[in-house]
Amino acid sequence: MARQEKRLAEGLREVKIITGVNPYAEGSAEVSFGKTKVLVTATVEKELPKWMAPGDGGWITAEYGMLPRSTHTRNKREAAQGKQGGRTLEIQRLVARALRQAVDIKKLEGLTIRIDCDVLCADGGTRTASISGAWVALFQAIESAMKQGLLSSDITLKQVAAVSVGQVKGELLVDLCYEEDSGADFDLNVVCDEDLKIIEIQGTGERATLSLDEVNKLVLLSQPAIRKIMQIQKQAVRPS
Repeated sequence: MARQEKRLAEGLREVKIITGVNPYAEGSAEVSFGKTKVLVTATVEKELPKWMAPGDGGWITAEYGMLPRSTHTRNKREAAQGKQGGRTLEIQRLVARALRQAVDIKKLEGLTIRIDCDVLCADGGTRTASISGAWVALFQAIESAMKQGLLSSDITLKQVAAVSVGQVKGELLVDLCYEEDSGADFDLNVVCDEDLKIIEIQGTGERATLSLDEVNKLVLLSQPAIRKIMQIQKQAVRPS
């Protein structure tokens, strides 16, 4: 099938990550996957969730939201409706779980790092873009905390990135745009660490079911794309 930007089945949209877009946050990035664009900030706070005991380390949490005109028609702000939707809660928990695999939270030493993901423009893959951009913001936030003496310098931060894959009209595709995602037979979001070990997989058969072999093919298809995203992440945090 013909794809936007004349992409191959295994091809990513143009991926861009711009750092330092918020001068007030300890970490910030604007991440774009084609027309999908997400603003991510990371905030370091000297406190722990109430359920954590002193000495248990620290915590990473996330919030996610879509601006009213991030889609084709205006959505109502969830704050105006008085509650977050199920999709929002699901995505922000996914982002937080993914980032907690990037670092040993026991070494965060009494700190909470809050990740905020605000979707500026949605054209498919907002959750995977959020995760990939959030890692860059987290990297900056941890560096900032080290410079302030809030963290020791022996913290190791593993890379984390994510991409969507799916079956559309019988063809296996990487990094689905909105048109492809809305018409997908089966879609899958894959989150990996720097060793390409799986952190999380979310998949749904919208119009078809897949065999285990077909699901495995989708996961394998995601791996080169995630590796490329990680190269872009590295360039963002350590420009050559």
